Amino acid sequence: MTLLQPGDKAPHFILPDQDGILVDLRFFIGKKVLIYFYPKAMTPGCTIQACKLRDNIDIFRKLDVEIIGISNDKPEKLLKFHEKEMLRFTLLSDEYYKVTKKFGAWGEKKFMGKVYNGVHRVSFIIDATGFVEQVFAHFKPVEHDQIILRYLNNQIIT
Repeated sequence: MTLLQPGDKAPHFILPDQDGILVDLRFFIGKKVLIYFYPKAMTPGCTIQACKLRDNIDIFRKLDVEIIGISNDKPEKLLKFHEKEMLRFTLLSDEYYKVTKKFGAWGEKKFMGKVYNGVHRVSFIIDATGFVEQVFAHFKPVEHDQIILRYLNNQIIT
């Protein structure tokens, strides 16, 4: 799969959230959205990434940016993750990787000499009209929030 690039139209999707409620990407037209794909809820890296976003949620909201995390976890697991880490943003379940593949966040990975297919840790800023504004594909979970905020703050200044 090819990773979406700035200027591409974000693929439309409807996925269940952590409460099992269907969320339509069209609900967010008129706002910027940070959509981040992550491999698995309640794993160390994904927890760090989610908690750092949670800790900065007020800054994202002040910048009028909604946050959506997407993994292949079932809504029940997402709810446990959401409650345990007191997340204040939406987590969506893409159980069969359909949306993950449309965004290009699914593909070959290597770990400890093994090659396999999996979810790449990648984030997209979707602009208020539904187009990809920016893509973040190479970062550590611990620095993800600051990379995104630095980009968003630079957009305001320029």
